[in-house]
Amino acid sequence: MERKKKLPIGIEFFRDFRRDGFYYVDKTGFIRDLVNMRGLVNLFTRPRRFGKSLNMDMLKTFFEIGTDPSYFEGLEISREKEICEAHMGKYPVISITLKDVEGRNFQTARDMLGIIVSTEARRFKRLLESDKLMSYEKEQLLQLMKRDFGNEADLHNSLRFLTELLFEHYGKPAIVLIDEYDVPLDKAYQMGYYQEMVNLIRALFSQTLKTNPNLHFAVITGCLRIAKESIFTGLNNFKVRTISDMDFAEHFGFTDKEVRDMLSYYGIKDSFGEIKEWYDGYHFGDVDIYCPWDVLNQCDKLRVSADAPMEAHWENSSSNAIVRDILATATETTKNQIEALISGEAVEKVLIPELTYTDLGNEDEEIRQTYLWSVLLATGYLTDAGKPEGQLHKLMIPNREVKRIYENRILSWFRVRTVSDTAVWK
Repeated sequence: MERKKKLPIGIEFFRDFRRDGFYYVDKTGFIRDLVNMRGLVNLFTRPRRFGKSLNMDMLKTFFEIGTDPSYFEGLEISREKEICEAHMGKYPVISITLKDVEGRNFQTARDMLGIIVSTEARRFKRLLESDKLMSYEKEQLLQLMKRDFGNEADLHNSLRFLTELLFEHYGKPAIVLIDEYDVPLDKAYQMGYYQEMVNLIRALFSQTLKTNPNLHFAVITGCLRIAKESIFTGLNNFKVRTISDMDFAEHFGFTDKEVRDMLSYYGIKDSFGEIKEWYDGYHFGDVDIYCPWDVLNQCDKLRVSADAPMEAHWENSSSNAIVRDILATATETTKNQIEALISGEAVEKVLIPELTYTDLGNEDEEIRQTYLWSVLLATGYLTDAGKPEGQLHKLMIPNREVKRIYENRILSWFRVRTVSDTAVWK
């Protein structure tokens, strides 16, 4: 009997997928499209648990100097010979995630950012032995590695400084990858130091990404598209790909064929109908997409027992406080429309593509409701039921799992005012 590959539940690093024999849904076509269609700064927004972080680690593994080409053997990108020869293992790569930049106050969150940057700097400790760097540059690098930020400007300039040193040492501009860029802003908004965090992230991004001759390109990922005027001020050749855009649509989440292939591989293809009903229904561009976290976890259970009931894996993976907060502003009209969605209807809404968190508390009721619908779409609680016409979207609940969230959590929150947010949303 053939021994099946392990399912990658909780596996975060691309090299682990390839080295340790986990089942991998090939998303390396993302590399090809990025090389061919990238801007200088590229922002991709998708709901949580749709493969953003794994794709970022895949990019790091592909482009970084010293990579092991065997990780990509037999994958889609390996057929792109010119791209592999020109770009695989050819660049220094700076890669950070901002998912842990949070705290009860701004200073704690700022310190967390400093820890993340200094940890990444220590990956390049070999530069301390470089004969291409001046002694004062090595001293500054050592200070950065020790998290010795003399002043706020040192933190703002930290990633740009790293790109400068990497260019001096390697003679190649750096690729910068920033994952979960919007988490610090979300947490800061919840804890009351939003503007301070906006100022910090704006300064870091401006120094790193704006008119930096040592930057080859940057990729940034998150759930929400934060207004350019808020933190991306002045960036040129800035490309944004949201869930409504056609290009790159199939590179995040699983397609219908990818799910069918996985179920067939594990001998549970008879469960396809239920899998589709529970976890499909997202429309990214013109591609039908399943939530990969759900599919992987349910497939793992079905391998043990073909009669395993469908479960709400995405719902239980983490809370989404911003959704809870914006629903606190819902009008009676909005509540009635949500009940219509639960009954299977669609609603048409003009949405705002860019978000500023301060507008979530806007005194204008109409603006608040527009942001509510925009956030529900961006975070995966709604999907487009067809191609948007400009900013006009026809919205619907994507699948049975998300419908259950509305039935079990959102409606009960609307109806039982005496129950605390914590009790309802956990």
